[in-house]
Amino acid sequence: MNPHHTIAGIDEAGRGPLAGPVVAAAVILRAPIDGLDDSKKLTEKRRLALAREIRETALVGVGIAEPAEIDRINILQATMVAMRRAALHLGAVPAEFRIDGNRTPDAMPAPARFIIGGDALDPAISAASIIAKTTRDALMVRAAERFPRYGFEGHKGYAARTHLAAIAEHGPCPIHRMSFSPMRQPELV
Repeated sequence: MNPHHTIAGIDEAGRGPLAGPVVAAAVILRAPIDGLDDSKKLTEKRRLALAREIRETALVGVGIAEPAEIDRINILQATMVAMRRAALHLGAVPAEFRIDGNRTPDAMPAPARFIIGGDALDPAISAASIIAKTTRDALMVRAAERFPRYGFEGHKGYAARTHLAAIAEHGPCPIHRMSFSPMRQPELV
């Protein structure tokens, strides 16, 4: 594989939840993979099967920004940090990074450009979308074991009715994003 001709896709999962990290993935595909798409358009079973195939055949880097970091620098900056970390954990420097969204992180190890809706348009970004989502989902299932009152295994930290009810009843736990509503409400902290 000639690194001068390689493309790495980058995408993230977990910008919107009230709890847990934001996870970014960078992927260089070394062979075509059938069925790649935006992770949100795939069933969980299909995502997991594709994630296994991607990890077996592609170069993969993952970057994570934890809730305390999100609270400290804000979700947009934490997402950019996670993307840069994913790029640095890739194990190779591509000719170009293609990033889902409308901006690119600073200080990337190679030229980067954004593609709006790229997770449905570019196979490498689709693969990154799948890795980011399945990695984050697995982290939230593990978090559910540590914090069983919140139901993280089901809603993965998003603002589901059951999650909001658990926050109201028990208050936030250590993986909640304290800068996000409803944790910002003074009666909860």
